[in-house]
Amino acid sequence: MKNAQKNKEIKSQENVEIKNKGMISKDRKKYLKKIKLRKLEIFITQISIVVIFIAIWEILARTGKIDSFITSQPSRILKTFLDLSSNDLLRHLKITCIETLVGFLLGTVMGIIIAIILWWSSFISKVSEPFLVILNALPKVALGPVIIIWVGAGMPAIIVMALAISLIVTILNVLNGLINTDKEKIKMAETFNANKLQILTKIVMPANISTLFNTLKVNIGLSLVGVISGEFLVSKGGIGYLIVYGGQVFKLDLVMTSVIILAIVAAVMYESIEILEKIVIKQK
Repeated sequence: MKNAQKNKEIKSQENVEIKNKGMISKDRKKYLKKIKLRKLEIFITQISIVVIFIAIWEILARTGKIDSFITSQPSRILKTFLDLSSNDLLRHLKITCIETLVGFLLGTVMGIIIAIILWWSSFISKVSEPFLVILNALPKVALGPVIIIWVGAGMPAIIVMALAISLIVTILNVLNGLINTDKEKIKMAETFNANKLQILTKIVMPANISTLFNTLKVNIGLSLVGVISGEFLVSKGGIGYLIVYGGQVFKLDLVMTSVIILAIVAAVMYESIEILEKIVIKQK
């Protein structure tokens, strides 16, 4: 009898646990569904804003409320895009993307290495601090003519311009993250006789994964800005070249089309880094 009662109690407990699990799973499903709906609402709202903006722009241009010669209009931009696609768009796009990626990679790698050196040596960091602040505040476009004279016209000058704009920001952002790593964890590691390299690789760098990816997101935009600035000054191809050429010959359709292409390129590069960040965080 006692065994039978115990079995009944165990079964009742199991049934309660199963019901609780069912309740939790249902709540979880509701929560996930709510999140998905929220994301869908945000996405639909974003698309709606773009569609409404384009529609209003086209209507105002067609009715003569705005001067389509100055502001262009979506239909003319689409026609210009199709014309470019059948001609040299891929060549210009390839040039800008290669310059941006090379400048981005150089700026990121060099920036992280220099930031680690400055974190490693407080003496070098203190000595470099005022120079970094001055270089960060300096308008890099002003260095354009100097860069062209130093490295020559063409792609090298454009890559150096991208590097000049992105490097200092990368150093400052990464260095700030390294310095502000949890001091208690570092002290605890030091009490176990961990050396500086072990502290860097086991504590400081893993703690700053988010900082590194945030820096990459900023850096890709700055690299693109540097490339376009360089193409404004000296270029025989690229999206920046198309913008300058369109402005010189008063082809505002070409200018607006190039700006939109540039915005799409920037969005794709940014999203690529976000996807990479999600993959890295999942693997941690």
